[in-house]
Amino acid sequence: MRFARAALCALLFISAVTPFAQPTLAASSTAQGPASVAALAKQLSPAVVNIGTSRHVPGGPGLPFPQGPDGSQLDDMLDHLNPNDGLGPEVEQEAESLGSGFIIKADGLIVTNNHVIDGAEEIQVFLTDGTRLPAKVIGTDAKTDLAVLKVDAGRELPFVEFGDSDTAEVGDWVMAIGNPFGLGGSVTLGIVSARNRDINSGPYDNFIQTDAAINQGNSGGPLFDMDGKVVGINTALLASGGSSIGIGFAVAINLAKPVIDQLVEYGETRRGWLGVGIQEVTDDIAASLGRHNTNGALVVDVTEGGPSDGVLKEGDLILQFDNKPIERMRDLPRIVAETDVGKAVEVKILRNGKDETVKISLGRLEVGEQQIAEAQQEQQPPPPPDAPEDNIGPAPGLPELVGFEAGPLSPEVRKQYGIPDDVKGVIITSVTSKSDAEEKGMIPGLVVSEVNQQPIETVADVVEMVSAAKEAGRPAVLFKVTDATMTSRFIAVRVRN
Repeated sequence: MRFARAALCALLFISAVTPFAQPTLAASSTAQGPASVAALAKQLSPAVVNIGTSRHVPGGPGLPFPQGPDGSQLDDMLDHLNPNDGLGPEVEQEAESLGSGFIIKADGLIVTNNHVIDGAEEIQVFLTDGTRLPAKVIGTDAKTDLAVLKVDAGRELPFVEFGDSDTAEVGDWVMAIGNPFGLGGSVTLGIVSARNRDINSGPYDNFIQTDAAINQGNSGGPLFDMDGKVVGINTALLASGGSSIGIGFAVAINLAKPVIDQLVEYGETRRGWLGVGIQEVTDDIAASLGRHNTNGALVVDVTEGGPSDGVLKEGDLILQFDNKPIERMRDLPRIVAETDVGKAVEVKILRNGKDETVKISLGRLEVGEQQIAEAQQEQQPPPPPDAPEDNIGPAPGLPELVGFEAGPLSPEVRKQYGIPDDVKGVIITSVTSKSDAEEKGMIPGLVVSEVNQQPIETVADVVEMVSAAKEAGRPAVLFKVTDATMTSRFIAVRVRN
């Protein structure tokens, strides 16, 4: 109580000396705090739309559709009108979904997510003034989960502009506007939490992560910077019970812009195609190549008749494409896809320990995918492999060096494993338990055709090259292996001490 009275006396004394001190402090506290985004939200909200879709799906058992006498005209007419269309007495139901989108041109061009409208039989767009408009699909792209719609309002509509997602730094304020849980016109504020996120949703993942609340129904809506420019398209979230936990993802607008432009112009995408299969450079693969980092994309196969046929080789390490560095394997597909079809680009590679630069004219990915699919259909699958015969002798020294045994590709082995005569190399016959070779995926039946990017034909070749790598102090050896489906890849196995 004494302390309370002392404090009270002190406050009374201060008030008597400076009677306006407290009101001044209170006014100052009210004036401070985060700047309001009310004006920005009011300006941008009219260009953000709600999207409703519907489609008919079979429902559970319900009242059967009426039927007339068998063979009668009434029965035929009722069958024709039956919405179940032969599904029996199950009542057809209408599935509805809600999402968001934003207008990018005054004539009613709208961007949203592909998954918002995928499979829809009817698409309705709701403007902030209550106007409801039917929409038609201009084009979709499942790889980036983007779609472009068009509505005809009979008047010019408010629209927003694209920004530059490359300038969106971690910590910058961003604002999401959308239709979460059907609550149109909802505004949430947060920051850029991270950039260049790969969430394994597609081949070109390059997401902006944000803690601005993104919930179900926000999909397809815009993520704005504080200049009112779109820097991302809200697409996915990590959720607990369907609600935001502060981790949302938006497609970076710099990735989306060329896709949107192609959908508007052609109604489809036209991506660049290099015509190679690639894999990630692991620490062990980098060590086997004598490199100090894991930058680049390792070529594991070259598509016959593709743009790189006769130019690139299996085992080439792609370091730069069109003067853009390839820091991670997943950078290459995105950069190639964003490059114009037919453009002649310079590709910097590492081949046999030396840097080289080659020039390749890109093809079109969509054509290449069709070409590859047709070639796979023509290939007959090899017969299933039988157990290896006991007469396949082990390769002396290999288990101690790299943890597996190998034997020659004898006619009997080729027949057992369905290995064509033109495939050269040796076959793995056993793998040491708990070895690095086993952990990396070496299994009996794989054919080893290269060691450290040099072709081999005999077990002695393998032993010699592995021994030479160990004597040279290399921590790992790079093997090119082919499985029963004739699919090749590279595996780096650490040399055993």
